[in-house]
Amino acid sequence: MEILLVDDHRSVVEGTKMLIESEPDMNVTIEADVYAVPDLVRLKKFDVMLFDLYMPNINGADLTRKVLEYVPDAVILIYSGFDIAPHFNLLMESGVSGFIAKTSTREQLIQAIRCAARKEAIVPIQLLKQLRRQEIVLHGGKERENSTITSDEEKLLRELAKGKSNKEISKTLMISQRKLEYSITAIFEKLHVNSRVEVIKKAKALGILPSEDLY
Repeated sequence: MEILLVDDHRSVVEGTKMLIESEPDMNVTIEADVYAVPDLVRLKKFDVMLFDLYMPNINGADLTRKVLEYVPDAVILIYSGFDIAPHFNLLMESGVSGFIAKTSTREQLIQAIRCAARKEAIVPIQLLKQLRRQEIVLHGGKERENSTITSDEEKLLRELAKGKSNKEISKTLMISQRKLEYSITAIFEKLHVNSRVEVIKKAKALGILPSEDLY
């Protein structure tokens, strides 16, 4: 079984590599440079990939999206030492197959990899309750009607949180700048804010965006 382990702390993951390779049928490739990963996965077939969540330049969620563009059936686990609960919905939407903590025992780690290789999702029970609904309902006051934040608007909010310009966002989301401006205005109205700073703050407070800085 071929496994790819992506983490910028190479000295730390060397120990993880040894733990995994104690299994006679498992071979681990370590990659510390996130920018090298897309080319690597196109050149070599991996049964399971483990990505750290917090890495310089690109986080585990965005790297997952990038890899899935090249290998749509890739099996990717987030392997992190941090609490992933605040980012659960974001990670699920990115296409990950599950999660495994760096504090896990060798047995738990091996079991998670084997389950993932069998196409079984690895999700802690307490996180299943957070599975994303199709839309987030915003409850208004006595004189306000309820409104919803759609999945497309969530994607737009994530791009705004990255500090991108309108031109960059329109290119990423593949929409015209005029349509983008209308969409931003609509979100401002729904969340009752007047600026990007306010909309990001409000979205985090409502749980639409991660409360911690993942970008």
